[in-house]
Amino acid sequence: MNNRHLYLLVGGLTSVGLALFLYKVLFLNFPLVPEKRSKVWNIEARLSFTARDAPVKASMFIPRNSRHFAILNENFTSRGYGVGISTGKGKRRVTWSIRRAKGLQGLYYRASVRRVESKEQTTRPVTPSNIEPPELKGAHLEASKALILEVRQKSADIDSMVIELLQRINNAQSDKNVMLLLGETASLRKKVNLAVRLLTLTGVHARAVHGIRLEDQQRAVPIIHWLEVYDHQKWVSYEPVAVERGIPDDYLVWWRGMEPLVQSKGAERLEVLLSVSRSEEAAIQSAMEWSRIKKPFVWDYSLFSLPLQSQAVYHVILIVPVGVFILVILRNVIGLRTFGTFMPVLIALSFRETQLLWGVFLFTSIVALGLSIRLYLEQLKLLVVPRLAAILIVVIFLMAIFSILTHKLGMERGLSVALFPMVIITMTIERMSVVWDELGAYETLKLGLGSLIASVIAYLVMSIKYIEYLMFVFPELLLVILSITLLLGRYTGYRLLELQRFKSLTATRSDV
Repeated sequence: MNNRHLYLLVGGLTSVGLALFLYKVLFLNFPLVPEKRSKVWNIEARLSFTARDAPVKASMFIPRNSRHFAILNENFTSRGYGVGISTGKGKRRVTWSIRRAKGLQGLYYRASVRRVESKEQTTRPVTPSNIEPPELKGAHLEASKALILEVRQKSADIDSMVIELLQRINNAQSDKNVMLLLGETASLRKKVNLAVRLLTLTGVHARAVHGIRLEDQQRAVPIIHWLEVYDHQKWVSYEPVAVERGIPDDYLVWWRGMEPLVQSKGAERLEVLLSVSRSEEAAIQSAMEWSRIKKPFVWDYSLFSLPLQSQAVYHVILIVPVGVFILVILRNVIGLRTFGTFMPVLIALSFRETQLLWGVFLFTSIVALGLSIRLYLEQLKLLVVPRLAAILIVVIFLMAIFSILTHKLGMERGLSVALFPMVIITMTIERMSVVWDELGAYETLKLGLGSLIASVIAYLVMSIKYIEYLMFVFPELLLVILSITLLLGRYTGYRLLELQRFKSLTATRSDV
């Protein structure tokens, strides 16, 4: 296989891995650090009313997901009531109904709101096919036309016309036409509704928006009203009180339109109380919930969809490639010699449970005793398979003795010796004995020390919680590690530990 093919493969794997990684970070808001926290607002709407021993039906608008907020963990509390949710025309509504109710009644809607800050472009809103003119007659129609004529003369486009109109409506005392149209009670909601009707009369698409402000802790949250106008192929928000374009980021849209928040039948003295409280949770939890709603395909085929027990297993499995990658660097770049290819990584996994010092002590003790017994078995002239079986039995027997002795001495950490991979230790002992016979004790101890050093370094890297977090949340990074590993597979230069070995040869050539 030529280098071009290898580089294309490496480039493809790296591109796919980084693309998936960046997609999760930039568009699904997966945090890069596990300790990052995100704000969560718990909202509650309480409907209280009196029923007169008759059928009751009450419907209320409820929030929906948007580009900036995700509505999660919704629940509806209503004893004996049927609950139905309907969605249509960009609105969501919950309806409670019961055949017969009497006395004071209470209905609750609760939900968690998380800020998601999605970078994705929202779908371009569809312009209504036609505008239904408002029902205005007589003096109200004439006042509306006169007001619109004056506003148009003092504006150059839709934006300036909206701002001029809002200023006129806010200064109702100085304009007789506005006073007539608003009536005696000039509430903010009536002002926004009036602006919508007047803009619709001019052929501009406009709508009233109602919501709440997400604050740390507040009971009896007031409903805030603002205006949205369709301009340049998008909906633009206007703050009617400050008369400016745009609204604060902490405004949560509850519903749109001129309809009231609650409509009821058979309910008397109906009251609605909105409450907000803020808390914090892990940002990864918010990202998981958002991906479950926004991109269910990504969620269904991710590690987070697995049972918790399986997730715990993959928390460990996914750091094994990191340990193997460290071993590749130690052997192919640094030049550290070890017994076996993956033995140091498996021993490093055992160190995660035994802790480093205890792990090194237990591993060294078992290998030393096992090697002594293996050298003794050499005198018996056994065949290979029975000899390996005998060493495995001895290793398990030694592990059991270590567990019993450490338990009696009150050193419970010694019980974790059972977590060592016994087959790997058996093969290590066998390999060390062969090297002992062929190359001598010095070379055997040198390779054994190299294996132990590699295990310690792999353990130190694999025990970093941040690496474990990255590998589990972004398993696509394994493709990047695979790409670098493939490149190292073509490395044929000097190892770092060989520089000192060939230093004299380099000096001799320079003298010549």
